[in-house]
Amino acid sequence: MIATPPDEPRWRRLPEARPRQILDAAVDVFGESGLAAARLEDIAKRAGVSKGTIYLYFSNKETLFCEMIRQLVGDTIIQAQARAVATSASAMDQLTDYAHSVWQHIRTPMFEKLYRLSIGELRNFPALLEFFQREVPGRNVQAIAGILRHGIATGEFREMDEMESARMFQALILSHGIWCAQRERNALVAHLTDEEVLAQLLEFFLGAVRRDAASRPASPASSATNKA
Repeated sequence: MIATPPDEPRWRRLPEARPRQILDAAVDVFGESGLAAARLEDIAKRAGVSKGTIYLYFSNKETLFCEMIRQLVGDTIIQAQARAVATSASAMDQLTDYAHSVWQHIRTPMFEKLYRLSIGELRNFPALLEFFQREVPGRNVQAIAGILRHGIATGEFREMDEMESARMFQALILSHGIWCAQRERNALVAHLTDEEVLAQLLEFFLGAVRRDAASRPASPASSATNKA
């Protein structure tokens, strides 16, 4: 029976690096074996600790999984948002800085493993899937929506549904990150660098949300489509 994901960490913070060692090892083992087949013994071996040591920090495999998501992904989103907001008063710059931080994270091998888990096995564990959705795409959409809300208030961005627009931007970044992870098998991005892909995403999205976007005339192609 799958335990309900904890709202707060249940492991004790000790003055050593073992919790992070265990979390890093868990990413590898969960990514290789899947959540159901992964064993705490295997995670302990990968981390270089005993199985008993894991129980000093995590009460079970599900708690370990949740803390892995919270610390390695959820906290990354929180920190990226804080950096973006602290470095610029411009919503345009905040969104650009935030997108760069999130893109760098999405393009790591660790995120690729977690994404495979989320679309593959997590559907068999509803409580953990709900936790993942709240901590990763949920936090990300909320962070983007906050920046968009700020841009609307300052007059940089047009009026819009911030959550809807944030969801669209989240989908753009995630899908292109996955495509780039399989670049050799995807002709759409095979000729582009990561930097070029992100620049195109930002140009497209910022162009759509800027205040002057609503007043720009339609392109000839879109006008012809509308008339047809």
